[in-house]
Amino acid sequence: MNKLIRLACTVLSVCSVLLGLSSCSSAEQTGSEADKPLRISVFAQQDAGQNLKTNDFSRLLEQKFKVSFNWQTIPYEGAKEKRQISLANGHYPDAYILTSYIDQFSQADVIRYGKQGILYPLNDLIEQYAPHIKAAFEQEPGLRALNTAPDGNIYGLGAYSDCFHCSYPYKLWLNDKWLKKLGLQMPKTTEQLREVLQAFKDGDPNGNGLPDEIPLSGSTEEFGVRVLPYLMNGFVYDDDRTYLNVAEGKVSLAAVKPEWREGLKYVRSLYDQGLIDIGAFTQNSDAFYKLGENADAQILGAGTAMHPAIFVNTGPGNKRGSDYVPVPPLEGPHASYAVYYPSGIMPGAKFVITDKASPEARIALIRIADYLFTPEGQANAEIGKEGVDWRKPVQGEQALDPDIPAAFASIAPKEGDPPHNTRWSGMGHFYMPKSYRNSWVQDMDIYAPGGYERRLFQATELYEGHEPKEYFPMWSVWINPDSADEASLLQSNLKNEIDESAMEFITGQMDPDKDWTSYVTRLESLDSDRYVEIMQQAYDRWLQEKNTK
Repeated sequence: MNKLIRLACTVLSVCSVLLGLSSCSSAEQTGSEADKPLRISVFAQQDAGQNLKTNDFSRLLEQKFKVSFNWQTIPYEGAKEKRQISLANGHYPDAYILTSYIDQFSQADVIRYGKQGILYPLNDLIEQYAPHIKAAFEQEPGLRALNTAPDGNIYGLGAYSDCFHCSYPYKLWLNDKWLKKLGLQMPKTTEQLREVLQAFKDGDPNGNGLPDEIPLSGSTEEFGVRVLPYLMNGFVYDDDRTYLNVAEGKVSLAAVKPEWREGLKYVRSLYDQGLIDIGAFTQNSDAFYKLGENADAQILGAGTAMHPAIFVNTGPGNKRGSDYVPVPPLEGPHASYAVYYPSGIMPGAKFVITDKASPEARIALIRIADYLFTPEGQANAEIGKEGVDWRKPVQGEQALDPDIPAAFASIAPKEGDPPHNTRWSGMGHFYMPKSYRNSWVQDMDIYAPGGYERRLFQATELYEGHEPKEYFPMWSVWINPDSADEASLLQSNLKNEIDESAMEFITGQMDPDKDWTSYVTRLESLDSDRYVEIMQQAYDRWLQEKNTK
């Protein structure tokens, strides 16, 4: 044993001499390597106005954290399929940083890829390198639960935004200028809405003598633009995600209830009268915006959207942005509900680190995420560059919440300016608590570009409290891992069938009376009962955990 120790000491001594002789060249090489930024590959969605490679916020992060991003970008269109393909072919990146309202990892995805070892658990990284994420978890206990899978691992981070107007996404915005011109009152019931839309269609409110008015439109995405949920909620609660109702703790499927059929008949009657644009069921939000900004004449009477900027210009120099006012939830034959998602939270993960990332890349990525949990990081990511897109407030300026000191003020873009490639926009939404969101300066004039958030806040107050007493809390319910894939497939198949059938019922391809039984049978053949059973079990567990805390 002593002989081995002496031999080891001799070898170490020789190595020390050799290292000493080559210390200069080694130091030069090491220094050169240390100066190189760490290369990190990231999969992200990129909209038409962005270039993530040259983006100012991307560059800020690269300089701040000594990294170099290798972007794998995709357009918004077909984002889910492209993400799934990237994982299936095995050539996935070090990380995914996604825009949650376009596409993100579902809870079932998180469980599946976590089990497979593709998603790297973030627990230890957060503990060691992410003090702001840790603090957020302590300040918002529900946030930790939202991000923690049933096995105790945090495989990814979801977007947290204490966004009041996002909490009630399905709003109806009505052309108030047309309403006043025709001498009409704000509709309060589903039938009064019919009367208003009919007047928009027949009364030539744009005054050009042409029958070109479109009374009501929307689009097909999932950020409050779909027409059916707003209208259906006068009949039965339609959350437009799970299609589940809860009453006295019992979970049921809304889309097979008699009230659902009655709601379909109502919407069908509006369509048959030419009061709903067919594009509302087929077009994307870009086409919807073109209706609102039609060049020849104003042709849009009303639109469903989380906020009106989705379908009309509300920025500097706009001509129609102030014409559209919010309509409260309509009183229907059975209800007056509003779709409710607390703080706009969607279950799943928008930020994940994969097993392809090196230890150094993992640390850099979690530090980047941690920066995005700071007010400064969020402002730079969401709004853009200080001095270009936002500034520090001056004395006398008031934040959205008068009880919170003003911390940031937006700089309105000049009319005609191209989009600034300075921010990540929705991709940069990580952590926006009320203390951050409501600290932004807001103009007291709600129709000024700088008062837009105040306008949305006031609009949303009309919807607050219209959610049902009980609802399925999809944002905080985790499905049993053994059933997660099954539940995900069932939900996807059922949602597709419900959505497609709804459009066919509304547009006349199916009859709500003659074809109802066959429609319900199709849902049963897609195991709707099993879907409800799994969701009931998940709801019961969630309720039990909630009551024991």
